[in-house]
Amino acid sequence: MTTDRAADRRAAAAVRRALDGRPDVTAEPPPPPPPGWRPGERALRLGTLAVVALAAALLSGRPWLPALAAAPLVLLALALPGGTRPREVTAEAEVEPRRCFEGERVRVRIAVAHDGEAGRLDPGVTLGHGVRLDHLAVGPHHVELVLTAGRWGRWTLGTVDVDVYDGGGLARRTVRVDLGEVAVFPLPGHAGLTPVPVRLPQRLGEHTAAQRGEGVEVTGVHPYVPGERQRRIHWPATTRRGTVQVHRFAAESAADTVVLLDALADVVDPVTGASSLDETFRAAAGLVRAYLRTHDRVGVVSVGGATRWLRPGSGQGYFHRIAESVLDVRKDLAHRSEGLGPLPPPALPDGALVYVVTPLADQRVFDVLHQVRRRANPVVVVEVPTGDPVVEPGDTEGELALRLWRADRDAMRFALVERGIAVVAHRPGETLDLALAPLLRTRVRGGTR
Repeated sequence: MTTDRAADRRAAAAVRRALDGRPDVTAEPPPPPPPGWRPGERALRLGTLAVVALAAALLSGRPWLPALAAAPLVLLALALPGGTRPREVTAEAEVEPRRCFEGERVRVRIAVAHDGEAGRLDPGVTLGHGVRLDHLAVGPHHVELVLTAGRWGRWTLGTVDVDVYDGGGLARRTVRVDLGEVAVFPLPGHAGLTPVPVRLPQRLGEHTAAQRGEGVEVTGVHPYVPGERQRRIHWPATTRRGTVQVHRFAAESAADTVVLLDALADVVDPVTGASSLDETFRAAAGLVRAYLRTHDRVGVVSVGGATRWLRPGSGQGYFHRIAESVLDVRKDLAHRSEGLGPLPPPALPDGALVYVVTPLADQRVFDVLHQVRRRANPVVVVEVPTGDPVVEPGDTEGELALRLWRADRDAMRFALVERGIAVVAHRPGETLDLALAPLLRTRVRGGTR
């Protein structure tokens, strides 16, 4: 019994280490630059040379040493008045695009304007989280940057402090440019299959319904009724039966689909370093795009620091609305609420197929599943694997804890299947169609109220 408790503690500690390994998304801006003009690097070097020469003359008493300080002092004296320095220096940034997908580039152009004579520009870049600097070019009146969006989220690009030097390069003035925010959408996983529930709403779509209607899939034949189109006559059946028989078609309806995102925990795979939250949103984006392409209505619900939801809608432009509605989840990673409130009824329409994309790492997600199942919605759990905790070779207690951890996860999956909830596993790097293919054998059924 003592060994079992120790193994449980080690397994719990491994899970906590994985949860604590999530990336920090808080970024503080750098301190503001000093106002006005101040000496540049060249002026500091000249001043240092003059001071060293004068100090050497005082210490050694040689009369020719002060002559070494004459040239630096003359240059500094000529630069002190600053009559030709710009009095006003402004900088404006153009960022294109403000919305992009993971891995795409963001181009920034900073135009510097001044009213006097100025020399070179020297930019200092402070980037925010989620972006990477790939290229930097400096011109006489502009600065160009090329950034790459590495991870999904709503990121602050950062700031650029542009040092504007005077004509002689002895004084400089810093002007700060705030680059603002950029919305980086998760790269959708590849998905083409769209499983449907048993009961479909009475709206025109592309999914074959159980009832008769105006579709393209033939389900049988029936006797001719006056008023039906003659081109639908099935001549082989008409010849065999001796009466006019026409094709019977299945109706084509649309589906209501809701993708529920588990943002309760961000588990980092100890082996690959992959984030479960990243894979969750990529899989969800693939599901949303696949169903929108078939003219279905798709909604989204994210549960985490705060519950966000968007009523189901249709159209390719709706994908961007769904993606923007969940980008702020990145800012909620540091907030872990103790309990979850009830899901809003408009977010889960009656009979809608609900995909719950989750790593099954937080017990509170089972409360969410219970709420959805209680409303008799058909549910599919798309499990995002988090990787097994790392166990050192030869660690007997660690190996036992790993076996208990795996058995506990198998028990969770079994309990969900026993409740009538379909569970599929999506592995990072694989297409979603591999995970959804088993659902095409039969339509997903819902529960009972």
